[in-house]
Amino acid sequence: MEQQQIVSTQAGCRFCGAKLRHSLVDLGMSPLCESYVSPEKANQMEAFYPLHVYVCDSCFLAQLEQYVSREEIFTEYAYFSSYSDSWLEHAKRYTDTIVGRLGLGKGSTVMELASNDGYLLQYFVQKGIKVIGVEPAANVALVAEKKGVPTVVKFFGRNQRRSSPRNTGRSIS
Repeated sequence: MEQQQIVSTQAGCRFCGAKLRHSLVDLGMSPLCESYVSPEKANQMEAFYPLHVYVCDSCFLAQLEQYVSREEIFTEYAYFSSYSDSWLEHAKRYTDTIVGRLGLGKGSTVMELASNDGYLLQYFVQKGIKVIGVEPAANVALVAEKKGVPTVVKFFGRNQRRSSPRNTGRSIS
């Protein structure tokens, strides 16, 4: 079996572009998270990647170098936040707290990036507050939609222009 060469596609800091020099923690090699090996591939070599966190000396952003595209990680994602009852209870308590603290109501809109299966936004919906989720994994976003959480399937990053979810409810470009 041929060994894959690991090549980083990142020239520098994801935010400011400075060269990454400061190592925060090196956890060695690891397979991709939330990617399960199918029975057909059980006897094949699984790819491992460096799990080495750097901190940018210029802007202090902690980050991994990019070895795998975001599409490869999130196209068919296996983690659903709603699988954890304790996490759901925390999300419900957080919603109750933040609605009171910020005085959110029917005229408010809440947006969550990386909204997963609607685990958090569902509680705002129950209170009659408009929401919009942004989630790159289509399989996970579909579950959110079934819960009544409007979700845009898109990676949110520096190429998205600023747009208000109040305008259309789904205007994330």
